[in-house]
Amino acid sequence: MMATLAPPAAEQNSPVREPERFSAALHRYWGYESFRPGQESIVKSIAAGRDACVVMPTGGGKSLCYQLPAVLDATTAVVISPLIALMQDQVAQLLQMGISAACLNAATPSEERNHILHHASTGKYQLLYLSPERIALGGTVDWLKRLPISFFAIDEAHCISEWGHEFRPEYRQLSRLRELFPDRPIAAFTASATRRVRHDIIEQLRLRDPHKHIASFRRPNLRYIVRQCDSRTQNELLLRAVRQVSDGSVIVYAPTIARVGDTVDLLEENGIAAIGYHGQMESAARRENQEKWMADEVRVMVGTMAFGLGINKAAVRAVIHLSLPKSVEQYYQEAGRAGRDALPADCFLFWQKKDTGLHAFFIGKIEDPAEKKPRLAALPRSRALCAIQGVPPAPRLPPLWRVSQVGALWQLRCLRRHARLAGN
Repeated sequence: MMATLAPPAAEQNSPVREPERFSAALHRYWGYESFRPGQESIVKSIAAGRDACVVMPTGGGKSLCYQLPAVLDATTAVVISPLIALMQDQVAQLLQMGISAACLNAATPSEERNHILHHASTGKYQLLYLSPERIALGGTVDWLKRLPISFFAIDEAHCISEWGHEFRPEYRQLSRLRELFPDRPIAAFTASATRRVRHDIIEQLRLRDPHKHIASFRRPNLRYIVRQCDSRTQNELLLRAVRQVSDGSVIVYAPTIARVGDTVDLLEENGIAAIGYHGQMESAARRENQEKWMADEVRVMVGTMAFGLGINKAAVRAVIHLSLPKSVEQYYQEAGRAGRDALPADCFLFWQKKDTGLHAFFIGKIEDPAEKKPRLAALPRSRALCAIQGVPPAPRLPPLWRVSQVGALWQLRCLRRHARLAGN
């Protein structure tokens, strides 16, 4: 989350009382007068040395929940994240705020890595970001044991569960942290996790009586518009959806690499500047396109699901999906990149009947049964995005859309009933 700097808090002759030091740090470093809902209890729980399992939607302020306790402690909080872009972005923000931080991942140059390793051993950093692959490297655990660690924060914790929508085998090794560091608290954070995934996170990380926070996933500033179409009408709807955004950025999610290129061409042919992003592009090209989009040089980014992880851009006015997502959790995370500034934003889903067949084809190519099983289980819930009827159209939208699912009722019925993102 972006922070607005405020002047340092005035020095006080008397000691700051326990409840006040959290608010003082919040104002001094982040410039906020108050916490968002749920943040304060999470911060206090982690600061008190308790494990935590936190599910908070995109834009809800998860990063502050582990950054603020780290600022208040004289030792080092270790944050484990799979997202290099997010690590680099957060470290840059923290340094700008006057908070000592560094990150180690596969992209860290050897000279810089040696510099960080040395300074980390002296306790210089308040936050140290590591990739899960870094934990697996020989010698890393022994090195970590020499650091003055306050707690571990596991970001994107749903990746540890094979029932999660982004299961990553390398995350399973994080279950060793409890055995290797039995007296250090562990806090798990994710933007989307079903009840089954939450239980798996707690079990895999061996969390002990964790503080649990399951935030509401209703974001009243987001409007959901779902429309079945064919290839011709999908292009028409896409162009209208993009053109109605006069200020701010747009993300278009395409189901395949080929569709990314086709969609960029379609937009360009119709006078709309757009750039693409997918996993088979050279890393330098991906980085260049992402930087252009972040800097508002180009307003429309067309990408596969590879785009968006770790992106922190507030003024995204529309997220458009050109296919059914693989799961409701994936859809909510991707669509949730809209409206992070709390201003109105639209989430469009333009789907075709052939989408489920495409998903089944890709799932059929997965050889690992442990990975294939949850993907198959997610398909019916993904289809449910388009099966709910009876929600009236939003009056602020043009008649073109003939909205079948939109707004708070859609969110509650679909996300709670079918994805079970809320509840105990």
